[in-house]
Amino acid sequence: MKDSVTEEHLYLGFSHQYRESIFPLHTSISLFLLSYCDCKLFKVFLVPTGENVDDQFVTKNLLGDLEVHLISRCHLPVVVQSCCLPAVVVKDSKFCRAGLSVVLRHIIQKTYEADPSKKDVLELLGFKKTCLKACAEVSQWTRLCEISIPLAVEGFLTASPEHCQTVPPDILQLERKLGEPVRVHNDDKIRRQKLQQQKAGAKDAVPVLGKEATEEGKTVEMHELPSLELSIAFSKLLVQEVPDAVNREAPHIRRTKTSDLPRLDHVFAEGLYFTLADIVLLPCIHQFLVSSKKQGKNLVNLPLISSWYQRVQEVPGVKKAAGKCNMKLLQLPELMSAPEEELQDLSSVPGELEEENEDSHFIGGPRPTMTKLMENGIEAKFSPHPCPSWTLDWTNLPSAVSPGEGKMSRDRALRKQQQLNNLIAAVTKLAKPADVIVDFCSGGGHVGIVLAHMMPSCQVVLIENKELSLIRAKDRSDELGLNNIWFIQANLDYFNGTFNIGVALHACGVATDMVIEHCIKARAAFVISPCCYGFIQNTVKFKYPRSHQFKEILSYKEHMILCRFADQTAVQLPPERRLIGKQCMGLVDLDRAWAAEERNYSVQVISMEPESCSPKNNMFVGIPT
Repeated sequence: MKDSVTEEHLYLGFSHQYRESIFPLHTSISLFLLSYCDCKLFKVFLVPTGENVDDQFVTKNLLGDLEVHLISRCHLPVVVQSCCLPAVVVKDSKFCRAGLSVVLRHIIQKTYEADPSKKDVLELLGFKKTCLKACAEVSQWTRLCEISIPLAVEGFLTASPEHCQTVPPDILQLERKLGEPVRVHNDDKIRRQKLQQQKAGAKDAVPVLGKEATEEGKTVEMHELPSLELSIAFSKLLVQEVPDAVNREAPHIRRTKTSDLPRLDHVFAEGLYFTLADIVLLPCIHQFLVSSKKQGKNLVNLPLISSWYQRVQEVPGVKKAAGKCNMKLLQLPELMSAPEEELQDLSSVPGELEEENEDSHFIGGPRPTMTKLMENGIEAKFSPHPCPSWTLDWTNLPSAVSPGEGKMSRDRALRKQQQLNNLIAAVTKLAKPADVIVDFCSGGGHVGIVLAHMMPSCQVVLIENKELSLIRAKDRSDELGLNNIWFIQANLDYFNGTFNIGVALHACGVATDMVIEHCIKARAAFVISPCCYGFIQNTVKFKYPRSHQFKEILSYKEHMILCRFADQTAVQLPPERRLIGKQCMGLVDLDRAWAAEERNYSVQVISMEPESCSPKNNMFVGIPT
């Protein structure tokens, strides 16, 4: 094990205790992961939402062998005060990680770095280490695990008896997800193995950990399980090879069409393997099942969740971690699916975006839509650039300020400098001393680092979901010795600090609308360059078109046509096609500008100078009126 580990502080919210859990459930989930990983690397703080909290009561009854401290929100590090909990910060550092998924992934990575023998912990991150990596606004699965189910269970537990008679829709959504076919990176091979097993009628003995099992998995009970998926899943958990008989394929199996192969069934939440998603869901589903059992509810509608709940308990280390957290796991009877007419119609539980987005695949060009707008007096229009020739003196700036400091080609670095000239010029005109400027979707910090260097009297905050990009930005900041800059690895929704100006260079798809919304809620000015129009689609929070004027004229499908063709601006395309793409960009951004103006903003849509600096060369400048 590595000896020198920098002390990090983990801050968890505490609202109340209910039965055997600390609320909010994000805190119970975080504590459960710490117990599962046997991680003592973090100094853990509970942050009460109220004043009357008994220190001894919390520590003794719910925290197992973890040493936990209480701290009031006003005594949190300033950077943490701007974030939703849970949050992690290196002691005396300005680098903060916030939000459940980001914090849990960080705990896993630090546990493995401190003790590389804990490969089972690293495996929680899944294939290519992407489990719950995508932010909740763009990933339905992340949103379900990180936000929807914890909130649904908290609501279920606190509802009056007459309001908790039905299963929450988000729980039914999970039941439906568990019934969907599993897709894994090598599913063709595994599906062929499953077909061979089915044809042979094989029922291999599969090691499954039961009551007699040790935590190391050396002693196991043997159960006859016909499922190849279970064989693969538990062989991986026990670090065993799948039997050779399963690996060899007969010639007629290899010749079978992919469409004729059997589907793979879920063993765990994301498919065949135990991941962080199971860790997140277990404390939530456990509380839901305990409450349902106390109320005498019939769980016949949830056979897959019930089976999953039982199966997760067989994973090495889960029962031990649950015991540390005072979670008394239930033993449920095996549930058979009820007759179809007796079940709630799970298909009636809407997928988050299904009804809006099912018509998003289409053919056709943008001209009819553009003509429809023109007939209603709407055309793309751009305000004159306020300072088209303004430029930073890049040659006299420290090398760490320049975007060319990375692995960028000279031509690309020049174009990036030109893009930055446009944004920095606009922010310079808006900023006042002591302003807080937030660089959303900051990436490697190209915008934020220049702003922090050029405006030492302002506080600059970089927010980015990708850890490596933010670490690169911090390294550049350290080289420059900047003291007026914070780094927050988080989804936008987890930043709740006050600020005066929001800026974003090439915020992808819906991210542009998320940044605008964040700025409007804070009544902050914004300078934003959009990107990736083709990724725009209806989400839980955002529906398109955005403005009242566009909604009266265009359908969602027609708006999507504009978005798709707004991406047709690459330099290698014919000039006429690029012109249409630029007009579509202008119309999509005009819709966004008008939507902001409906909320008392003055917004200009400007073309960056020179336009050759980027195929995505539109820029908003919005000021609250």
